[in-house]
Formats: sequence, C-alpha cells, structure tokens
Amino acid sequence: MINLKPTIAATVLWLFVIVLGIAFGAGLYEHRVSLPRWLDTLGGHWSADAARQDDVGLRFWAFVTTGPLTLLTLASLYFASQATGPLRVWWLGAALAALADRLLTFSYFIPTMVRLLQSPDNAAAVETAMTWARMNHLRHALSAGAWLSALQALSWLRWKGGA
Repeated sequence: MINLKPTIAATVLWLFVIVLGIAFGAGLYEHRVSLPRWLDTLGGHWSADAARQDDVGLRFWAFVTTGPLTLLTLASLYFASQATGPLRVWWLGAALAALADRLLTFSYFIPTMVRLLQSPDNAAAVETAMTWARMNHLRHALSAGAWLSALQALSWLRWKGGA
C-alpha cells in the first residue's frame, strides 16, 4: 500500500508557503497603494465609494485568503502536529501565526471593513479607518512571521527530509 501522507503534507506545506507569500505581498500592496485612495489621513476623509469601487474583499481576498489560506492553515495545523523535530516547530509556528491572522481577520478586519463600506465621510468613519489601518500592521507582522516560518519549515522538509 502506498503511504500518501508525506506527499500530501509536503504539498500542503508548499501551497501554504505560496499562498502566505501572496497574501503578505498583497497585504502590503493594499496598505501602500489602495488604502491611501480610501483614507485621506491628512485631510481627514474616508471614501467608502473608492473602497467599494476597488472591492478588494470580493475581487481578491476571498479567492486568496478567506477560503484557501484558512483551509491551508487548518491543514497545516494538522500536518505540523504530525511532523517531528525542527520541521514541526517551524511549521507549527507558521500555522499558529496564520491562525492568529485568520482569527483577527474574521473577528475584526472583515466586519470593520464591511461597516466602513457603508459609512459616510465623517470623523467617526475616519477614526475607525485609521484604527483599521494601524491594526493592519499587526496583520502584516503575523503574515510575515507565518510566511518566514513556513519557508524555514519548507527548508527543513527539503534538506533534512520528511514531513
């Protein structure tokens, strides 16, 4: 009988690394390029119209992180718990950081942005958007940490063998 577990585990880890890298880079892009179109911090304006026009949640994030990264995070938690040695440590660290990102995303970032998309340009919306933008730095740190840890896990898988 063929044991597919290492092959499946390795595939999950590869996909996890790829999707984490895309999510991290896209998060930085959104923060540096898209967010300034939505939020004018100097003038104190929130443009829900610009955010709705970009519609990054449904045009991009749903296809990269909401579904795929969440499923890969859960699969990584399972396979990392089955691994041993440094591979287990790095992969589990990556999966836990990604899980923290996913929990923050579903509990704070998505609901807050949904509310902001319906908000008029007023002081309350600007303050909420500024808090969302500041909190986004935490999400970037979690994504970067998860991605770098997953890359390290991948190097252990490739160089030391065994998932």
